[in-house]
Amino acid sequence: MNITRARILLVDDHELFREGVARVLNNQPDMEIVGQASDGLEALKKADELRPDLVLMDINMPVSGGLEAAGLIHVRVPESIIIMLTAYEEEEKLFNAIKAGAQGYILKSSSSKGLIRGVRGALEGEASFPLKLARKFLAEFTKLSSLVKDLPPEEVEPILSPREFEVLNVMATGASNQEIADTLGISLQTVKSHVKNILNKLHVKSRLEAAEAGIKQGLIQPKL
Repeated sequence: MNITRARILLVDDHELFREGVARVLNNQPDMEIVGQASDGLEALKKADELRPDLVLMDINMPVSGGLEAAGLIHVRVPESIIIMLTAYEEEEKLFNAIKAGAQGYILKSSSSKGLIRGVRGALEGEASFPLKLARKFLAEFTKLSSLVKDLPPEEVEPILSPREFEVLNVMATGASNQEIADTLGISLQTVKSHVKNILNKLHVKSRLEAAEAGIKQGLIQPKL
């Protein structure tokens, strides 16, 4: 009988660690590593291309970290389960990662059996985070609910033009300016102009920050 193997994207900036984790998970009959990345931007691009069942990602990486990437992947590839890898139980970072869309975390100090159990549990729909974080979520959502219900309805003018909206959504996949131009059928110079306008309008300094701002403001749509 053929067993369907869960497709996993592994993200960590340490190649030796990735190789060890990949070896453990690839030895399981129901799991396979279909891609690897060394930072958040590369993870976003590969997640968009591979559409993995699960993304196993380090929370702390240079260039762009797992915290930012988790939010972007959650929006761009909503069907992917996101589990954070961390050396320590960094409560604030884990809380923010789970708010961004991660379903839980696995400690890097876990045994091979613990790693397999954590990944398999996530694939079966089990969330993995401590009770103190669950309580923090409850307090946060209670506070937000009380604030939202008191807000008066209002009309909001679009921040971006229709074309800038398209550019932002393609840019959020990790695409280069040339790839955006090819996707939308516009010139490279036009893309550069749109990107500059987007950064100015969203009051950010980088493409990654623009994508984060786009998520918060509901400007980035899931890719179906």
